[in-house]
Amino acid sequence: MSRTELLHEIAREYVLKGLGAKNFDAIPYDENVVLRAPLSPGGSDTPLKGKESLRMQWWAPLPSLLGETKVIDTFVNKDSTAVTVEFHCNIINPACILRIVDRFKINEENKITEQENFFDPRDVTNPGWKG
Repeated sequence: MSRTELLHEIAREYVLKGLGAKNFDAIPYDENVVLRAPLSPGGSDTPLKGKESLRMQWWAPLPSLLGETKVIDTFVNKDSTAVTVEFHCNIINPACILRIVDRFKINEENKITEQENFFDPRDVTNPGWKG
């Protein structure tokens, strides 16, 4: 499998086997991973650092909130050091579908070293809003 194919697979498995199967251990995070996410404590401006911080602060509420996930597409940069995945994530409560794009930097050990979530969180933070 080429490096590009591997990065596509990492992104798809993050969505399907990690989020979709509610299995944090299926996500190949580096021990020193950095995550920026709108719904993490402090939001995207305050990154979470370290695999255990992600597990305790970001992941902890997710299994009870996540429904089905559906991969739309994946994109690898020309240097094969980063992959982006576009997907839909059904949220159980409040019921909504988040349209998400996540970008990952992947090291030589095929571990995620950086992740940034891009989505509009208003369906979760302000259910019923009309844009």
